[in-house]
Amino acid sequence: MERDYDLRVISLGAGVQSSAMYEMAAKGLLKPMPDYAIFADTQCEPDYVYQHLDRLDKRFGDIIPIRRPSAGSLLQAIEAAADSDSSQRFASVPFWSAGDDGREAPGARHCTREYKLDVIKREIRSILGLARGERAAGRYLVEQWVGISIDEVQRAKPSRDSWLVVRWPFLYDRPMRRVQIIDWYRAGGEEVPGKSACSFCPWRNLDEWRVLRDAEPAAFDEACRVDELIRRDGPMRGMKALQYVHRSLRPLREVVDDETLLGTDQIDLFANECSGICGV
Repeated sequence: MERDYDLRVISLGAGVQSSAMYEMAAKGLLKPMPDYAIFADTQCEPDYVYQHLDRLDKRFGDIIPIRRPSAGSLLQAIEAAADSDSSQRFASVPFWSAGDDGREAPGARHCTREYKLDVIKREIRSILGLARGERAAGRYLVEQWVGISIDEVQRAKPSRDSWLVVRWPFLYDRPMRRVQIIDWYRAGGEEVPGKSACSFCPWRNLDEWRVLRDAEPAAFDEACRVDELIRRDGPMRGMKALQYVHRSLRPLREVVDDETLLGTDQIDLFANECSGICGV
């Protein structure tokens, strides 16, 4: 029996899984029909993500409207914080640095929550007509669909809010692995979406960085610029060590262009991405 929800929304990252979940729902393959899809825009994703999102909107937006709220540009926040005369903070990105033992370690990660999770939650509250500080608990019950596939079950985390219930259609309604979702796209003669993430997201592996360099040179150049920026004046405020976008603790452009590393660093680092919101 389906519970009686006041609202159903899809968390649309515009990657493989969430896009397939959105399309399947719009085609009636996943039920009941959600009311909206919400894409939290960091304003820093490669062009292919926005182009794909536009295609989804054009094809299915009249069935499931796509809303695109934003907390602003994460890149601009990083640029402002990198100014040596600035006291401005930014939501921490898990850039890599050397730990006390000398090994690479990711930094704190607040970007997903502040630029994705919290933005989606605020948009849900806006749809419900709730004012800032007005309680949703006890008044509304919302179902949020997240496109985590069964090979990434470690990402599935329940909501911390009693009024917001997370649903994972690819775990329970239509259990599928990521490769099966890709096959579903190809069987329908459709282009498989690229991975959704900020251009400078440090969870990419080396092969993914090379794909970005070759397919989206503007996004790759932006990532290299951020990589240089976060070390420009030494360690950024609050950090003991220099930070890097790549886990090798080397400049991004240098390591990506290093042909001696071909075939190395194959681990999918997005398995560490919290809640699966960015990478799906």
